[in-house]
Amino acid sequence: MTSFDKPTTDQTDPTDQDAQDSRDARDGLGAQQDQASKEVTEAALFEAFGGLRGMIETVLPGLLFVTIFTINKDLRISAIAALAVSLLLVAVRLIRRDTVKHAFSGVFGVAFGVVFAMMTGNAKDFYLPGMLYTLGLALAYIITTIAGVPLIGLILGPVFKENLSWRTRNPGRKKAYAKASWAWGLILLGKCAILFPLYWWADTTQLGWVLVALKIPPFLLAVYLTWVFLAKAPPPIDVFAEMEAEEEAEKARKAAARQPEA
Repeated sequence: MTSFDKPTTDQTDPTDQDAQDSRDARDGLGAQQDQASKEVTEAALFEAFGGLRGMIETVLPGLLFVTIFTINKDLRISAIAALAVSLLLVAVRLIRRDTVKHAFSGVFGVAFGVVFAMMTGNAKDFYLPGMLYTLGLALAYIITTIAGVPLIGLILGPVFKENLSWRTRNPGRKKAYAKASWAWGLILLGKCAILFPLYWWADTTQLGWVLVALKIPPFLLAVYLTWVFLAKAPPPIDVFAEMEAEEEAEKARKAAARQPEA
């Protein structure tokens, strides 16, 4: 009988199969945990930065201002229209009982721009407070990261229910927050490097359209990089759950102490 005529048998060791099944189970669990981490990160970023609606509320007042000013060159009408739509966005959120922090921040930004432009009589000054805010925010991201308390961690810590636990108890997460803060700071500095020269050299409509065009893409890039860094980071430590567990344990100890000895 030749070797080709010999019947074949499964020589797989059962222990090897068990080990493979165990590895597959661990891989599946790891994939599920990674997916859950990504979903939690996406939800937290959406809540922190307002999502699609927050972006619309950020862009719309400035877009309306530059559109009207491009058409009629009337600073007063353009400013009033921008402020009116900001107030309308806040009113809609109040009626729907939604969070108003993003809409209110838009109102304050537009109001400062309107007041500044009206005081100076220069339509370009409508954009100056927002540009200065962007510059200050960029420096805040960089300075806080150098100081060891990256700003993005201060913003997202409460959203993830970890508060400041990442500073001392979760070094991998602190590193991810530092990377994300560097990304935000450098992206915003790059945006300022484009806008401030235009403030001096371009006219109001040119500055306005460039500013509107730069509202969303840098923001999306920074949010995406934040998501990438945090999705690969260790999961957050839920300090609220820890405090609740400690409270329950303390109640149990007190209840046990009150029970009479047998």
